Amino acid sequence: MDKETYLKTFTEEDAVGWLRIDAALEKVYPELEPRHYGPLCGIHYAVGGSDPIDGVSIYDNENQEFHRHIISYGMSELYYDPEKAGGEFSAWGFEFTFRIKPFEGDENDPLWAVQIMNNLARYVFKSGRWFEENQFIPANGPIRLDTDTDIVGLVFTLDPELGKIMTPHGEVTFIQMVGITSKELEKLQESPSQEAVKALLDEMRTENPLLITDLTRR
Repeated sequence: MDKETYLKTFTEEDAVGWLRIDAALEKVYPELEPRHYGPLCGIHYAVGGSDPIDGVSIYDNENQEFHRHIISYGMSELYYDPEKAGGEFSAWGFEFTFRIKPFEGDENDPLWAVQIMNNLARYVFKSGRWFEENQFIPANGPIRLDTDTDIVGLVFTLDPELGKIMTPHGEVTFIQMVGITSKELEKLQESPSQEAVKALLDEMRTENPLLITDLTRR
C-alpha cells in the first residue's frame, strides 16, 4: 500500500497494524473472544513504559489438546503512521506467539510467559537483532521462575495456524516460542545451527504438531 492510498484509507484514530493482527486472529478463532491484557507495567512503551509488548491476546485452543495460545502486540508497527506505509517489513517484522499446556502452578492465565516476551523484546530493541525461524536461546534457568521444570530454553518457529500476514506497514511473521529441555538445549549448543534447530522441531512435531509447550515434559 502506497502512502497516498494509506492516507485515503486510514485516519489517526486507526490502530492500523493492530487491526490487521486482530483480523488474522479472527480467521483462526471466528467464534472466540480472547482475554486481552495491556502492558504488564501499566504504561505503554511509547510513552515511557518499561514493557515493549503493548498487549497480548490469549485464546483457549482445543486443537490437538487444550492449551493457551498467546499472541503479542508490539514487535510490529501497530499504530497509524503514513511514513511506514508500504514497507517490506512492519517494524521488526514479527510478533511472538506461545502455546502453553495448563500448568498446575498457574491459577489463571500464564502471564509469566508474557514477561518472557517482554524480556526478549527488550533484547531486540536494545541490540537491534530480531528473532527468526529456527533460532534458539537459553533461558539461563527454568523458563517459569521458581518452578521445578526441565524446560530451560526456547526455539523459534513459524506459528502453524497464524503463519505470516501482509499489513499496510509490511510483512508480519508470527514467530512461535517453543520450550525445550536441558538435554535438547545442550544438544543445540553443541551444534548451534539453524539446521539443527529445524531437525529438533521436525522431531518434536511427530508427536506434537502444534508444538505446545508442556512444563512437565522431561
